[in-house]
Amino acid sequence: MADKAVVALLISETSAHLSAYFPALASCEEISEVVLSDAGQKHVAAARQKLGDKLTRVYNSPEELFKKEKPDLALVSMEAIQSPAAIDIALEHGCQVFAEKPSCTDIEQFEALVKKADAKHLNLMLALANRNNPEVKAARRMVRKGTFGKIYSIQMNYIADQTRLTNKGYHANWFAQKKRAGGGHLIWLGIHWLDLGMYITDSKITDVSGFVTNIGGQPLDVEDATALSLKFDKGFLGTLTSGYFTNRGKQSMIKIWGSKGWLEMDYTTGKHLQWSLNADKPGTIHKFEDSIQPRGYTPCVHAAVRSALDKEPPTLDSHDSLQVLRTIYAAYKASETGQTQKIPVD
Repeated sequence: MADKAVVALLISETSAHLSAYFPALASCEEISEVVLSDAGQKHVAAARQKLGDKLTRVYNSPEELFKKEKPDLALVSMEAIQSPAAIDIALEHGCQVFAEKPSCTDIEQFEALVKKADAKHLNLMLALANRNNPEVKAARRMVRKGTFGKIYSIQMNYIADQTRLTNKGYHANWFAQKKRAGGGHLIWLGIHWLDLGMYITDSKITDVSGFVTNIGGQPLDVEDATALSLKFDKGFLGTLTSGYFTNRGKQSMIKIWGSKGWLEMDYTTGKHLQWSLNADKPGTIHKFEDSIQPRGYTPCVHAAVRSALDKEPPTLDSHDSLQVLRTIYAAYKASETGQTQKIPVD
């Protein structure tokens, strides 16, 4: 493998998180060049400004790009309805893929892409950036080490602002329309916490029941509220409350109870990670004292580049990406039918 990667950035007029992806690519020392496919050319000027000389060539479509380029990694940030075709082209040309979630509007689309990735020995990873946060890695290490003993339960909340849903401009965005996004808050934001629930506990969700609804009553055909009950393959149970409820800002938390103690990650209060053990003196609370930086999309993108160069294992693989999407689409079906749904585990 080369020491540095050529990265294909596949975007469109409505791409999400470019303000994070441009600096992430620009700051990655293990990228030699970026080649851009920008349907509509809306973001070319911004890309040139942010990426500088690292941006070497610009194309009008993924098809045009892959006729001339052989990148090591494709970073895909497109509407969910557009993403499968772009991902498929990248995989067809033997390219590893890092894709903005959810990258599909039904689970069959993503299952087909994972099947192709497997057949070509490639990785298709969703941009679930929270996995790279230092406190998340620390929590996972402690759980896997057995610090908290047998896991009994996990509680997860991911709450954002209802205010955005009152904006008519927001209604026109692709992630506010089911046909273009596949769903609402759960598949756009709640997905992060479902993935962390599985990642931190090193366990897969096998059963889901619950409800999704539009509680705020805004003129949208996607959910703004989700309440799920979950069963994991190691036998413990969990819950997720996910929705647009606050006036402003986010409120998010993960708490895990085990036979030897508990841990809590409360991002609302800024207590990124604290824990208590049954063997401690009553009232003892341990706090994560290490730096919580770097975090977000930059370390996530840098890790994806290193994995494409075979310098480290990927943050998540195709089947991790598939599992969280299977859970979400199963949750939608559970709400629609009123029946608990079994989720296949590869």
